[in-house]
Amino acid sequence: MLHTTVNGRQHPRPGTGGRFGRWLRRMSVALLALALLPVAQAEDGYELWLRYRPLEAGQQLRYRPHLAQLVAPASTPTQRVAREELLRGLGGLLGQAPAVADAPSAAGAVLVGTPASLPALAGLGLDLEGLGDEGYLIRSVELDGRPATVVAANSDVGALYGSFHLLRLLQTRQPLDALDLRQAPKVKLRVLNHWDDLDRYVERGYSGQSIWNWHLLPDWLDPRYTDYARANASIGINGAVLNNVNANAQILTPMYLAKVAALAGVLRPYGIRVYLSARFSAPMEIGGMDTADPLDPAVQRWWKDKAAEIYARIPDFGGFLVKANSEGQPGPQDFGRTHADGANMLAEVLAPHGGVVMWRAFVYSHEEPDDRHKQAYTEFVPLDGSFRDNVLVQVKNGAIDFQPREPFHPLFGAMPKTPLMMEFQITKEYLGFATHLVYLGPMYEEVLRADTHAAGPGSTVAKVVDGSLDGHAISGIAGVANIGTDRNWSGSHFDQANWYVFGRLAWDPYLDSRTVAEEWVRMTFSADPAFVEPVVAMMMGSHQAAVDYMTPLGLHHLMGRGHHYGPGPWVEGGPRADWTSVYYHRATREGIGFDRTTSGSDAVSQYAPPVAEVFNDPERVPEDFLLWFHHRPWTSRVSSGRSLWDELVHRYSRGVAQVEWMQRTWDGLRGHVDAERHHQIERFLAIQRKEAQWWRDASIAYFQTFSRLPLPEGEAPPEHPLEYYKALEFPHAPGDTQ
Repeated sequence: MLHTTVNGRQHPRPGTGGRFGRWLRRMSVALLALALLPVAQAEDGYELWLRYRPLEAGQQLRYRPHLAQLVAPASTPTQRVAREELLRGLGGLLGQAPAVADAPSAAGAVLVGTPASLPALAGLGLDLEGLGDEGYLIRSVELDGRPATVVAANSDVGALYGSFHLLRLLQTRQPLDALDLRQAPKVKLRVLNHWDDLDRYVERGYSGQSIWNWHLLPDWLDPRYTDYARANASIGINGAVLNNVNANAQILTPMYLAKVAALAGVLRPYGIRVYLSARFSAPMEIGGMDTADPLDPAVQRWWKDKAAEIYARIPDFGGFLVKANSEGQPGPQDFGRTHADGANMLAEVLAPHGGVVMWRAFVYSHEEPDDRHKQAYTEFVPLDGSFRDNVLVQVKNGAIDFQPREPFHPLFGAMPKTPLMMEFQITKEYLGFATHLVYLGPMYEEVLRADTHAAGPGSTVAKVVDGSLDGHAISGIAGVANIGTDRNWSGSHFDQANWYVFGRLAWDPYLDSRTVAEEWVRMTFSADPAFVEPVVAMMMGSHQAAVDYMTPLGLHHLMGRGHHYGPGPWVEGGPRADWTSVYYHRATREGIGFDRTTSGSDAVSQYAPPVAEVFNDPERVPEDFLLWFHHRPWTSRVSSGRSLWDELVHRYSRGVAQVEWMQRTWDGLRGHVDAERHHQIERFLAIQRKEAQWWRDASIAYFQTFSRLPLPEGEAPPEHPLEYYKALEFPHAPGDTQ
């Protein structure tokens, strides 16, 4: 019988003897066994891919001998966050944090730092040349006969990136024996563009309000800002444009610059610089001037003084992003000047401070003189070589506007004397918002691997963007962020993968998007192959599925007006023809598609001749771009042997079928992931299935009024008549422009 001691005397412990006591002990054992079962705990997605949940017991036993001790200095803010991240990560993954030491004294030590910050690294003969300021190496070494793992870099930020890489190896269950890894970013500027307004509205945002609480800044620094910085640093993102490209000049006033400086202080230890979208007319709007002419000496002085004011508050300020003379935004053309005049004026005032100008090439004329596909090329190619060295021209991946699929922008390869910065969209403005599972890695990869033939075969877009094709010292990739105040950051759990893959491909544009998807799944959900393999298959097929049920065979710009929600192939009228769907699909009784061949708008001639020849030929153009470049008869044949009409219907249906497969697959994975996240994804897939069917049925009902052809055998007719779909209205769809 168990006893307890009270005032020096032993007494039977109440409730532990007899039949009840035996039952209690049996129940305790049973409850302990139940507690040790691998039950998935509810999660809300806040931790993203940095969850650091305990590894399997066997995996922990394999890793612990390598990671018993941590030697990492903490004398600078960046060193401190690296050490804190390693303690957090290793403690979570291994069930216990390593001992912290000033110098290695036991086998299995991890040394993290630079030769300057950690003297123990100096005698190891580590070759850090060529790694630059952000690169690192991870290597297995011996110290005084004891095995150790080194994460070494030329800078504290490089050591931080290496620390996250080491944690990623553990999260994805990679071996730690005989490590010899060297990593350095292939692109210099890896930047998120936040389309966030000062009132916390996010244009084309589907995950809540802006995370920047401008009203409470600079006095309240939300802990979410630090977690945002951690997530970005973990994938190598080193810049953030804090405000919308449709900029408000108030961001440049002293009150707001104090707020920007506060955010810069949070992000700085993680290697992230802040940038601002600058409104070109700011000298008039907040400076009291009567002009913003970039060649006016008074305007130049105003911007010079403003730059000095910014750098006095934020010494590592990154520079300006500018949207000018596009969609009604002010710019140098308002004063009879060129884009180069405007960009160079700003570059001149930023250059002494080390800042850059990212000048967007998303421009098109209000007068619609030509195919919009051609307008950026027409305006910018004549300016090649006239921009200052600290100007990057920021070019969207395609020439229209982040459509579900576009051929690569013809500017890539056409401006060899100018650094071109890729602009991808991470937020899914045209791809079902946050509710549709669409992994963008394959789309990014498709564009980056496209061959421009600008300097012969192999002149890929990636080589243009990383500067290697034309020898540029500065390079960049931007992504329009999908981040908001939703607890899971991006509106849906799978949209986190698009933030993740953007960062990984910005670091290295030659990575394989499937490999990145596998990393993300293992870190975010589970490393069980029975879960990883089907989920990666879902992700890798999801972009093609969305293209199929939205814009098959190169159709584009078919969404609802303004909010861009749902199908609207019938949209016409309004202030601009090129804001309508009918302008782009050009369906007639005879056929469908936009003729961009040499006998049409001649957009094909903006590409290098080998590319132009392929795009110009309806027999050779990739069928995914057939109707992008060609107006084809409904009865013409495609590679499957079907008529164009039958193939169009087939692809619409194929997209719906793929979503149905995704639903079944996810339903079969119940139990591999916590119930909270499984349920939300399950319900979002149900929304995607319903909306994919809506896209299919509405599009077929509309285009059949032109083809006047029967549906192929076995294809179900639309659920409702065309007028039903045309009558649907969504005045409060999220993310609309204000």
